[in-house]
Amino acid sequence: MDQPLWVPILQAVVVFAYYLLITAVLIWAERRVVARMQSRIGPNRIGPFGALQTLVDGVKMFFKEDLTPGMVNRVIYTVAPVVGVIAGFLSIAVIPIGGEVTLFGETFTLVVADLSIGVLWILALGSIHVYSVFLAGWASNSPYPLMGGIRSSAQMISYEIAQGLAVASVIIYTGSLRVSDIVSAQSGPGFIDGIPAWYVIPLFPAFLVFVIGMVAEAGRPPFDLAEAEGELVGGFNTEYSGMRFGMFMLAEFMSVVTMSAIVVTLFFGGPAGPTFGLPDSIAWVMPLVWFFLKVCVFIFFFILLRGAMPRYRYDRLMDLGWKVLIPVGLVWTMVTAAFVLIDETGGLPAGTRIGLAAAAAVVLLGLLLASARSDDPEAITAPTPRAVDRDEAPEVAAGATDDREEVSP
Repeated sequence: MDQPLWVPILQAVVVFAYYLLITAVLIWAERRVVARMQSRIGPNRIGPFGALQTLVDGVKMFFKEDLTPGMVNRVIYTVAPVVGVIAGFLSIAVIPIGGEVTLFGETFTLVVADLSIGVLWILALGSIHVYSVFLAGWASNSPYPLMGGIRSSAQMISYEIAQGLAVASVIIYTGSLRVSDIVSAQSGPGFIDGIPAWYVIPLFPAFLVFVIGMVAEAGRPPFDLAEAEGELVGGFNTEYSGMRFGMFMLAEFMSVVTMSAIVVTLFFGGPAGPTFGLPDSIAWVMPLVWFFLKVCVFIFFFILLRGAMPRYRYDRLMDLGWKVLIPVGLVWTMVTAAFVLIDETGGLPAGTRIGLAAAAAVVLLGLLLASARSDDPEAITAPTPRAVDRDEAPEVAAGATDDREEVSP
């Protein structure tokens, strides 16, 4: 049965407004939390606890003079920041933020589009976001922005592979590419009594790979090599100002919210949670609350990383992606496929499955430690200089002057 036109419009407005609200909360919370970590006060003048400072900064950015350098490729220079914002908005279209809602006799779910290939949609839009950063650096026709754009392209592509392998484990374990199916599979009780059926438990290595990859994918500290101000002035956005620079900032913060929402959906059941026996007229609010709280946990995780960890060296960043995360993600994808195949052919007792999973986790941990040890600069010892005897000292060539000062005893 076709729904009236106002239903999809309302779904889109509610979902996008919900994410924009969380993004505004992120910007304010990051400034307050990092200020506390650095023994500062942070924004506290405009609104209660400085909560309206984000709105004021947005208005200031909107009316700030927008300069366009003469050496840039104007078309691509203008389009690049828009691509990042559009990709951020579209990637959240398939993520449900709540359960079913009944309004004016119509029942619908708080999601813009429940696509049958929803997970592939998320990965595809994440890949498009790479173009925003790279094109901004290339179109600026300046060395430092170009270096930032190239860094970002290599970084995002590398960590997208690791993320894709982690997501593949979820797809194999669920047997579906539809995001709503993944959420529904985690809404019941788990295989251990008293623990939810969240995928973070059986797919914990994939969860770790995805979390590390999402920090690099969002370009956040300690993986913000594309805009390392100590090396690249400002990175890919050096030549931008005004609202176009503000769009890059908005895209970065939206990426944090989007990645937090994705990891909550894939590994923590999304909006699923207890309703505590509330009547249906109120119970529909609880999925919204659960989703908001879960997302806020990972947003706080992003903020703590920014305030607590120094920036990675670029070669270390690439080594982590190619030598650690991708092998771990590939191995765990095969382990997940093996477990699913065994379960389909008769299954194993719960204790045996837990034991095999623990053994696989130990093997992966050993691979991680071995890789970290092989890359440890302290493990490579420099050659010890050999003392030179007086008899082995080089003689002064004939006719050459020895300008060494002779010191009398």
